[in-house]
Amino acid sequence: MSSNLHPMLNVAIKAARAAGAIINRAALDVESVRISQKQINDFVTEVDHASEKIIIETLLTAYPGHGILAEESGSEYGAKDSEFVWIIDPLDGTTNFIHGFPVYCISIALAVRGKVEQAVIYDPSRNDLFTATKGRGAYLNERRIRVSKRTQLKDCLISTGFPFRPGDNFKSYLNMMADVMQRTAGLRRPGAAALDLAYVAAGFTDGFFETGLSIWDVAAGSLLVTEAGGLVGNFTGEADFLEQRECLAGSPRIYGQLVPILGKYSKFASAGDKAAVRQAAAADAPVSAEAEAAADVESDTTGAAPQADAPKSEDAPF
Repeated sequence: MSSNLHPMLNVAIKAARAAGAIINRAALDVESVRISQKQINDFVTEVDHASEKIIIETLLTAYPGHGILAEESGSEYGAKDSEFVWIIDPLDGTTNFIHGFPVYCISIALAVRGKVEQAVIYDPSRNDLFTATKGRGAYLNERRIRVSKRTQLKDCLISTGFPFRPGDNFKSYLNMMADVMQRTAGLRRPGAAALDLAYVAAGFTDGFFETGLSIWDVAAGSLLVTEAGGLVGNFTGEADFLEQRECLAGSPRIYGQLVPILGKYSKFASAGDKAAVRQAAAADAPVSAEAEAAADVESDTTGAAPQADAPKSEDAPF
């Protein structure tokens, strides 16, 4: 820990490293890890729970008056009315972890009155520590990081996440991927959204997009991206995205080129854009009634959480 860092960031780093030690020990014999299934293709392990437990204990020991919003335990722990809320994903990339595929991380963010002000993403298999404090820049292992300098989409490497849950609109995602793939140097699917955002911040990739994400997947990574000089929002380019379940990030120039491509697939797209997407899908192949219904339900859903720079209420963080 560093005396130059914000005290709350130091505590988050301590929590992340403690959780990382648990994950690394478990990774030595991953086949013995007990696994349960929350829903189809959505797994949780005893390691997720142990990681979350040590993170929460570390944070609340230092700041007992703070609130907690964690992937596995929700708001069960911590203060219920605090303007300080820690947003935790104890193991992002669980499916990768249980297969021994070393792409996963711990994500911890602190929101103050709805604005994300501290962020830690820790990759325990590589010992890579990404950190950010609002207004102080983003860092990887104490080295300042910046988003990519590439300016043309055709030269860019873009990361994404594929839909994998029942009810996901696979056809729409395939069309989205096709639109992006033919305009870029490559598309990657690492499998841990928080780490994807950290890689955009570090300039390892030039952009990232995914739907179906929760706030603990994107809170810390969103601050890393903006502090590294990038932009993050929903597919239509709106910055108020944290709980809208779609995320787009990139360097400013690349972000600006991705919005026109992905915006028409957003649940916040105009009625005309949605109709055009449906027509294109229908032209490719017949769409089942169930798929149409799922697309309509998804397009009518709206998120309502404050983004890091655009809180909707000063009284409640979420």
